[in-house]
Amino acid sequence: MNNLTKKNPLKHPDQRVGVFIDVQNMYYSAKNLFNKKVNFGNIVSEAIAGRKLIRSIAYVVRTESQDEQPFFEALYNLGIETREKDLQIFNSGMKKADWDVGLAVDAIRLSSSLDAIVIVSGDGDYIPLVEYLRSMGKQVEALAFGETTSSRLIESVDDFINLSEHKDKFLIGGGMPKFVNKKGK
Repeated sequence: MNNLTKKNPLKHPDQRVGVFIDVQNMYYSAKNLFNKKVNFGNIVSEAIAGRKLIRSIAYVVRTESQDEQPFFEALYNLGIETREKDLQIFNSGMKKADWDVGLAVDAIRLSSSLDAIVIVSGDGDYIPLVEYLRSMGKQVEALAFGETTSSRLIESVDDFINLSEHKDKFLIGGGMPKFVNKKGK
C-alpha cells in the first residue's frame, strides 16, 4: 500500500451505495498513463465493496458518429446506467465534454437515499461536492488512478482507492506501449 491509498474500516454490508463514474476522466487517465482501457465492471465491484448498490451511473459523451454506442451498451449490460451528453464543438473548433455539474447534481439529489457516495474520478473539481456531502453526514469515497488524481481530492474523501495499484484488475487491452517507435525499438 502506498501513501495514496487510504483505508477506511467504515464499510459495512448494510450501507446503501451510489457510484458516480466520470467516464472521460477515467478513459483519458488510463489511455495516457497505460495506453489501455478501463474495466468499469471491476471498478464498480470494488466501489460497492460488498454493500447494497442503489445506483451506479456513468456520465458519457455522445459524438456525431455514434461510434461509442457499443461501449454504452456494454455499460448497460454491466448494470451501469448512462447519462449521455452530446459533444460540444465550438466555432473555434475547440471541443468540450464536461459532466462535472451533472454528476454533482445527481450525487446531491440521490444522497438522501445513500449512506456512501463513491466518485470514480481523480478530478479536483469534485472537492466542493465532497465537502458538501460530508457536511451532510455522508461517507464519500473516490477511486481513480493515483498519478492523475488531485492530492486535495484524496485528502478530502473518507476513502481513496488507487486503481494503479492493481492495474491487472482495473485495466484491459491496450496497444503499443508508450514511447515505442514504429519499429518497436
